[in-house]
Amino acid sequence: MTTIEDKKEIEKKPSLFPVFLTVFIDLIGLGIIIPVIAPLLLMPYSGILPVGMSMAEKSVILGFLIASFPLAQFFGAPILGALSDRYGRKKILTISLIGTLLGYIVFAIGITQQNIYILFASRMLDGFTGGNISIIQSSISDLSDPKNRTKLFGLIGMAFGFGFILGPYIGGTFSDETFVKNLNELTHVNFSPFATPFWFAALLSFANIIFVQLKFKETLLHKKNSPINALTGFINIGKAIKMENLRTLFIISFLYTLGFNFFTQFFNVFLINKFHFGVKQIGDYFAYIGICGALVQGFIVRKLAPKYSPSQLLKVSLLFACIGIFLQIFPNDSLYLYWIVPIISIGSGLSFPNLNSLVSQQAGPQAQGQVFGINQSIQSIAFAIPPIISGYLTTFNVNLPILLSSIVILCAWIFFTLKFKPNLPQTQFE
Repeated sequence: MTTIEDKKEIEKKPSLFPVFLTVFIDLIGLGIIIPVIAPLLLMPYSGILPVGMSMAEKSVILGFLIASFPLAQFFGAPILGALSDRYGRKKILTISLIGTLLGYIVFAIGITQQNIYILFASRMLDGFTGGNISIIQSSISDLSDPKNRTKLFGLIGMAFGFGFILGPYIGGTFSDETFVKNLNELTHVNFSPFATPFWFAALLSFANIIFVQLKFKETLLHKKNSPINALTGFINIGKAIKMENLRTLFIISFLYTLGFNFFTQFFNVFLINKFHFGVKQIGDYFAYIGICGALVQGFIVRKLAPKYSPSQLLKVSLLFACIGIFLQIFPNDSLYLYWIVPIISIGSGLSFPNLNSLVSQQAGPQAQGQVFGINQSIQSIAFAIPPIISGYLTTFNVNLPILLSSIVILCAWIFFTLKFKPNLPQTQFE
């Protein structure tokens, strides 16, 4: 229970604006990658993969490159989450952001050197240290109560949305040959079109580190000596499996994240193959998705959260996401894709913050970092599987990853409807 002294300490803490801005800057960097990574490997003029390599082979390598980040994150995120319980959010968030900065720099070097192995190394480095989001989620939980938790997660979701507006747009624009040519003439530096967005992302990460040092104040009131070792992810998941309501939520989180990433991670390949989109068009499309997502997170979630419980909203939002993604298969004109996006945005915009809110509610107040580290590990596996499978599926039919996405999210909705019990008491870690 929060004591009077704890409340006084919380009142001394700043608003969530520093948390919001940290997520915003971080997500711009992540969003920059989206329109660039598929053309980087699939287009012959990038020079990363041999010109004679088939599109099917390139798609498989692309899938493993995308998967390398969440696979590394699977091991890194729970360690960082437990460390943040032990040493505080700010210190570990700083370490995480430094890893992200180095990851972007190494990726830019890999593009310049046209070395696929350096690209893999950079994504794994960023993935292992990239526990930014789980630490941020723990900070939100530190400053929230059950009444406003979903609303606050919705605000952070809005930061996600705004980040994904600017990120893909910047990634697409900074990869445009005309833009880079003008930039080179202005700066007298020979930037590579594909590498330029990553240099900019590194600059943003450096600015984020400075901002965290100056403005981000520690949110953790009570530190906990959470266990840390190389197998922390497996150990903690083993504990979570024994806890009834957390087990159910983790399964739902896994299924939803798995399904949603079958849609998002190879959708740029879908756009290239079916509608012949270039880097700039991909960036603009994902920026539009970000606009819709930010509107949902910032306004709809905030309006609905006080009126309905997270479990009530998830029964609707998961179904919305399933239907919206399934509809993407049918248009033969890319214009119609833009009409479907708001349906997907409502589904995903309501699902993510409410799932996070339920996970936070079921965790004890002293183990928020540990629980979100576990959840991040589960989501990392769910991030890693879709690109590997999709790399093979697209060799048969470009629609298959989208179809599989809607089926898996439907399974998440069915499992949630049948299995989740909203009134169980909090789960406590030993």
